[in-house]
Amino acid sequence: MLERAVAALRGVCDEIVVVLPPEGGPGPPAGVRVARDAAPGEGPLAGLHAGLAVATRELAVVAGGDMPDMQIAVLDAMLRELQGSGSDAVALLDDGRVRPLPAVVRVAAARDAAGTLLGGGRRRLRELLDALAVRAIDETTWRELDPAGTTLLDVDVQADLAP
Repeated sequence: MLERAVAALRGVCDEIVVVLPPEGGPGPPAGVRVARDAAPGEGPLAGLHAGLAVATRELAVVAGGDMPDMQIAVLDAMLRELQGSGSDAVALLDDGRVRPLPAVVRVAAARDAAGTLLGGGRRRLRELLDALAVRAIDETTWRELDPAGTTLLDVDVQADLAP
């Protein structure tokens, strides 16, 4: 599943960072950089912070390794939207809510905000988006590029893969 997520990211990114647990974890796909969580069980915001700490680009596409069907056209539109704006991040609207993944962020702004949130005991990705200036791409627009909405699919249990 991670290989499929990485394949989609390769379509729009020239640097891919996979965040793994402090020790062990699955072997990362070839050609990706690895960052490690500082401590186990700290949550997704801590993992994002670890990945942003080693990122070398100005912008980062943030996605879960359990998101196997992201559409390159949607990710590309998100990148273009952020490049053409003064915002800190771009996310997708889904059923009237801003979804935290996938997102495109300005690395410095997101890294700083994540560090501040973590220092205050916060752990949720949604809180990061609340702390940043976010542009949201409306559902009608991104669904033209991904009618089935598979970009938002994340696989937590086997049933998530069912048609």
